[in-house]
Amino acid sequence: MKRAVSARWARRAVRQGCFYASTTTTSSSPEAAASERWDGRFRLYKPRGQHLLTNPRVLDAIARRAAIGPGDAVLEVGPGTGNLTARLLASPASRVAAVEIDPRMVDAVTARAAALGLADKLTVIAGDAVEVDFPEFDVCVANIPYGISSPLIAKLLFGAYRFRAATLLLQKEFARRLAAAPGDGEYNRLAANVRLVADVRLLMDVSKRDFVPMPRVDSSLVEIRPRAVALGVDLGEWLEFTRACFGQKNKTLGAIFKQKRMVMELFSRSQRAEERDGRAGAVSLSALDDGTDEDGCGKDDDDGDRAAAGCSGEEVAAFKDRIAGALESAELAGKRPSKLSNDELLRLLRLFNERGVRFR
Repeated sequence: MKRAVSARWARRAVRQGCFYASTTTTSSSPEAAASERWDGRFRLYKPRGQHLLTNPRVLDAIARRAAIGPGDAVLEVGPGTGNLTARLLASPASRVAAVEIDPRMVDAVTARAAALGLADKLTVIAGDAVEVDFPEFDVCVANIPYGISSPLIAKLLFGAYRFRAATLLLQKEFARRLAAAPGDGEYNRLAANVRLVADVRLLMDVSKRDFVPMPRVDSSLVEIRPRAVALGVDLGEWLEFTRACFGQKNKTLGAIFKQKRMVMELFSRSQRAEERDGRAGAVSLSALDDGTDEDGCGKDDDDGDRAAAGCSGEEVAAFKDRIAGALESAELAGKRPSKLSNDELLRLLRLFNERGVRFR
């Protein structure tokens, strides 16, 4: 959706020096630095994650790292007042679509494009980035509020979108969790789920001092590149499986899957799966990451005992043996999930399924 902006408003903004006036100005010049300063013309809300990146060198680096090619369609999430948008518009991209929830920011970024004479290259979509439908795009670039990092990444990677790369500025701690590898102290469910479909690379760190208002923590720029491979696994099943494994990631898989609560919960789910006769249920992409790796399985669902109440002890014992048999066949009972590759976890999930153990 394009928003009309008066020429008078745009001329006033240029006079105030709050626009990035020239794409040829070097980032080290005083003029370039001044052009990115926040003039305080409306209030920024820190609880909503409204932190404007104002360092021209960092903005230039992000636009360069995005590796935008001639004719690319670019999706920007959270353009703010347009500091990064100006550089994306000046790139070889054919068009830029910016998704922004704050009407004041919508006006600001649209006015900025008009002042640069590039309004015809920009489409601003007013709405919540987690909820709205994205247009087709080749590259995604975003400075994301921490609160929507996980659901937005889930939407990009597990939605219907096909794109070459996403270059995202994230909270540093979250970025480290996202890029962690098996065996790392930070390896977690989020990283395992993302690694199922994409490669993640840390590009650079960004100081909190480069933002207005200054956040409490530093940020990191990451690159996510989807892999052109078929999943070969039911996504909903995988997400629930990793929730069970990483809910207590410092325990061995043998210890995790012999707990009574875990056995009863899986028994209940497996019964429901048989009743559905193979029909897949809806997948909640918010399940990509809980934000924690502690006590994740069954903490919000206490109907396992009730569902199994009408079943005999022999049935439950036989089911428990099937779980133990899958772990024994995979030779993973003594392993911790944080040490395992996705190939090993996928093999275990398939062995569970072959024995009638289902996770959703």
